[in-house]
Amino acid sequence: MTKSCTTFIMAATLMSSVFTANAESKQPEGEYQNWRLISIAHREDNKTMRAILGNHVAVRSARNGKTKPWQDGTILAKIIWKENRHGRWAQAFVPGEFSAAEAMIKDSKKFSKSGGWGFGYWVNGKLELHDADTSEKCFACHMVVQDNDYVFHNNALQ
Repeated sequence: MTKSCTTFIMAATLMSSVFTANAESKQPEGEYQNWRLISIAHREDNKTMRAILGNHVAVRSARNGKTKPWQDGTILAKIIWKENRHGRWAQAFVPGEFSAAEAMIKDSKKFSKSGGWGFGYWVNGKLELHDADTSEKCFACHMVVQDNDYVFHNNALQ
C-alpha cells in the first residue's frame, strides 16, 4: 500500500473518531469538535495517534500557506488517542482509548517568552491554559522545531 493511501486511511479514521469520541466518558467536549483537520500524527514513543485540528484562523493560514509564522489568533487542537491495531486488519492502526485534547494558542504579545505560543488543554468543554511551569516544559520540547514556528506537524491543507 502506498504511503499516501495509508495516510488517507489514517486521516479518515481519525476524523471519524473526532466526531464520535464523545461516547468516551472521559472525552472533554470543546469547540474544537467543529474545527477542520490540519494534520495527523503518530508518536511511536508513547504509542499515540493525534488529529491536529485548527480554528478558522488556523485553517485560513494553512490554506494560504502562511504558517511560518502562524497568525495571531490561531488555535491548534491536538486530539490524542492511544494507538490500537485494527481487529481485522493487522497492518492498520486505529484510535483506541481517548487520552487528551491539548491546545496551542498563538498570541505573539501575550506569549512572547514562548515563541508566541501558549499551551493548554480542554477540561469539561473549556479551554484552560497551563500554568507557567507546565508551559515552560511544553515550550522546551517545541524548541527543536523553532524553524517551523514551534509546531511539530506538517500542514496537510497545502
